[in-house]
This record gives sequence, C-alpha cells and structure tokens, in this order.
Amino acid sequence: MDLGEDTLQKALRVNLDPRWYGTIAEIGAGQEVARWFFRAGGAAGTIAKSMSAYDMAVSDAVYGRSERYVSLGRLRAMLEHEYTLNVERLSEARGDTTCFFAFADTVVARSYRGGNECHGWMGVRFQAHPEDQPNEILVHVRMLDDDAAQQQEALGIVGVNLLHAAFFERHEPDEIVASLLDRLSTGRIEVDMIKFSGIEFRSVDNRLMALQLVHLGLSGVAMFGADREVLQPSEALRRRPVLVERGSFRPPTNVNTDMLACAQRQFAQDPAVAGKAVLSLTELTMSNLLAGGTKVDRRDFLARADLLSATGNTVLISNFADYHRLAAYLQARTSERIGMVMGVPSLEALFDEASHAHLQGGLLESWGRLLKNDLRLFVYPKRDVDTGEIVTVEDMQVGEELQPLFDYLAGRGSFVHLADYDPDYLSILSRDVLRRIAEHDETWRDMVPGEVADLIAKRQFFGYKRDAL
Repeated sequence: MDLGEDTLQKALRVNLDPRWYGTIAEIGAGQEVARWFFRAGGAAGTIAKSMSAYDMAVSDAVYGRSERYVSLGRLRAMLEHEYTLNVERLSEARGDTTCFFAFADTVVARSYRGGNECHGWMGVRFQAHPEDQPNEILVHVRMLDDDAAQQQEALGIVGVNLLHAAFFERHEPDEIVASLLDRLSTGRIEVDMIKFSGIEFRSVDNRLMALQLVHLGLSGVAMFGADREVLQPSEALRRRPVLVERGSFRPPTNVNTDMLACAQRQFAQDPAVAGKAVLSLTELTMSNLLAGGTKVDRRDFLARADLLSATGNTVLISNFADYHRLAAYLQARTSERIGMVMGVPSLEALFDEASHAHLQGGLLESWGRLLKNDLRLFVYPKRDVDTGEIVTVEDMQVGEELQPLFDYLAGRGSFVHLADYDPDYLSILSRDVLRRIAEHDETWRDMVPGEVADLIAKRQFFGYKRDAL
C-alpha cells in the first residue's frame, strides 16, 4: 500500500463515521490537512468549515493579536475560537448525536531563501461523546525535508494521523504517540512535544508521553519543568545560557545537587552569562534509562523524575549517548553560552579512545565537536577510593599520549575547576544509597537532600519499606 492510499484510508474512515463533525483551521504553510479529507470523499459528513488565515491581519482579526504567529499561544487561540463557534452554532441542531471537534495548525515551512527554522504547532480539541467536555492533544513538530512541498505533504499526513488517532485510539495514548509518524520517517518529521489534557486523558502522565517520544525516536530530546509540565525544548532554550548536568539520579544525591550548585555559581561569573537567566538542566539519557534492556521501567523513571522535580530541577531526556551530540543539539537552539557539569570520572572517560571509535575522526573529532562555540566543562572533584586523596581537574592525569591534548584544552580554558565543593559529599555514591535503602539502614537519608529523602519514604521508592523499621 503506498503512502497516499493509506493516509486517504484514514481520512475516509473519519469522514464515514457520523460521530465527528467540526472545523479544520490552518495558518501559514499548514494548509494541507483539510485537503486529505476532501480528497478522500465524504468530507461533508465531517467538516463543518475549513479555513486558511494566511494573511497576518486576517489571522489577527479572527483570533486576536499575537507577538508570534507560529506559537503555542496562537494554536490555543485557534482551537478555543473554532471549537466554541461549533458548539454555539451547531449544538441545538445536532449536539445530542455529534462529537464536535476543532483541528488547528500554525506552521512555517522552508522559505524561498532558505535558512529558516521549519516547524509548527498543531492540535485537536474534541468531544469523545456528545455533549461531553472537550479533550485536547497539542503537538509541536519540526519539518526536516529540504523541499517546501515535501514539508507540506509530511505535515498533512501528521495532521491526518493526529485526528485519526484522537478519534479511534484515544484509549491508548501510547498508540497515539506511535501513530503520529505512520507512513513517514524520523528523517522527515520530528515531534518534540506532545501534551494530553481532558477527561479522556485524566490518567495520562505527560512526562511518560515525553519519554515515549524519545524512546520511539520521534525526537532526540524531551523536556519537562519542576512543575511536571512538558516543555517545548526550542522554546525553553531560546536565547538562554544553558548549564546541564548528566546523571542517573537514582536517586539524586547531595553530590548531584552540590555539583550543580557549584557550577551555577561559577557559570554566573562568566561575563557572557552575568545578569542573564540561566536554564539549568538535569539530563537523563535513554541509554541510562534502558540500562541494557529494550523497555524503560516506567515506575523507576517516574520516581527519578519526581525526585528531580522535588529539588526544583528542569529535566531533559535525551537520546544522545555522546556528549558532543547533546552539545550540537543545544548549540542549534541557543546562541548563548553553554556549560556541562561533570565529575572527574566522567572527564576521564571522555579521554578513553575506545569510546570514540564509532567516529571517523575518533577522539579528536569528538572533542572538536564538543567544545565548539566555546562550550566549557565544569568539573567536580572525586575522592580516590584506594588512597582517599582528592583528585581535581587541575591535577588529574590522562594517558601519556593524550596528556598534551588534555594540557592544551586545559590551557585554553575548556575545563573549569569547581573549587567551592563540599568535601564531605565526595564519598557519596548512588549505589550506596540504594544498598542502604534495601538494607533498611536509615543513614541513607544523610546522603540525599531532605526533600528527596522525604519523598522516597512517602512514595516508597526504590524498595523503601516503612514497616521494616
């Protein structure tokens, strides 16, 4: 079955189901979704109205003024306006048998000049049952085709997929996420945010949906704030200095919080950062969450996510095992300074040539990519387990052949020693915390922030048992 037939079949299935009736409204390059439903036939049974407010003045007249036309705010205004009109105009005539919906998108595709960011917002507000309260699915997409016509085609397919999934797969949110790229590839469309709301999705944790985007390869990253609300990464990163700490955070320990706090103080002293609102991120990689398996333990993930939220952290989930890939992602989304926080052991691992063997240029290519645009590494000391001595980035040694490279990078200021650390924290390891929890040894509480200890006990994370005391 070819691309068009399959998408047309989805559109036809929607058209032939008498329950759904509503509006498709599109701004900018996103004028492709309604076309699929008209091509499929039977659209009169589904579409009460289709419209394209391409001119900004026309768009403002309908939906109100907006500082940015391709934005979540504009999308929500479109959905609210069109859905409300449907209910007001059509409820008396057919409200007892019809599920009203409004689909909207606002998109910018490849311009004739090129070089612009090709992305858009789309969403659907719909009733699952007649006269019911509305539900909503919001999505942010990035279009990766080089040709504007191909971008528009891909966008139309995603829109049909979203509507079809909302109507027929709403009881399986994971399936909604997975179906968004049906008949497409991750080389054409990236979906880096999805948010469910409404009574049909009352049990959906949008952080799990964010995780699903990365796990399925629909996006390289997902992000959510300390308030547990999912964020659109490009919006969150835009024009912000960024400081990111990678870890397992299982659980977050005093070492993790001290590392980030020390780096924040040092980062703020950079003249390029001073006075600016720094975005601090705690990053979990998919390789860490999978831990050698093929499935993520969702309870374990949510435990870590809840604990990071309790400490006020914004969480980044990424599919970038290599630091340089994370750096490239961040550098493409902010022109401000970027810093990465790591311990001496992680820096030592970056000088392991075997870990860069998959790159044609090996270790040198990796370092060249990582430190592009003056990115800096903020390095936290370690305590040598054999000697008990403290090792900092200022006195660490790498292999004899690589020492000149290390010395060069240190000399150019790529490594920043975090001097104001708490030496009492250097012996803390996450695995020791987990072992003590399992052994009902309450000394684990001294190894983690107070809010983390309280939440572990309250939610009984990581096998903690109250009745074992």
